[in-house]
Amino acid sequence: MSEANWYVVHTYSGYENKVKANIDKTIENRHLEDQILEVRVPMEDVEETKDGKRKLVQKKMFPGYVLIHMIMNDDTWYVVRNTRGVTGFVGPGSKPVPLTETEMDRLGIQNVVVQIDFEEGDSVVVTGGVWKDTVGVVQSINEAKRIVTINVEMFGRETPVEISFAEVKKM
Repeated sequence: MSEANWYVVHTYSGYENKVKANIDKTIENRHLEDQILEVRVPMEDVEETKDGKRKLVQKKMFPGYVLIHMIMNDDTWYVVRNTRGVTGFVGPGSKPVPLTETEMDRLGIQNVVVQIDFEEGDSVVVTGGVWKDTVGVVQSINEAKRIVTINVEMFGRETPVEISFAEVKKM
């Protein structure tokens, strides 16, 4: 299986958030969660002064562009390229070029390696969020998305719940 890389997609100006939402929906509908890992519209905090008042607003770092962390293959290329609002991948011709490590560091995107001390079948306790203090059994671990699926008892039934690595610890 190929390695996931960050790619830049050019969109119509002002369509960045719509493109992100459309791609996220397509990922869910086509079950491509393991191939298209993350879609991001980079934002930055900018201080504006209007009418003598200062306020902090979020602005797009790259208007007209969306970053996508994905494994490039025919299916993922087709899904992204044929999303409404996308004009194409950044690269020569129709060949997408992944971002280099240096470019990713400048954008503030790091590939952080997370060490986890639990595995499938282990009992864990949730340390934050809406499921705080809930105990469950690990069913699956998605290292690319940094989430763990645990079974929790709710209304007398086992129910699978996805939780971030940061909110789970081994019992």
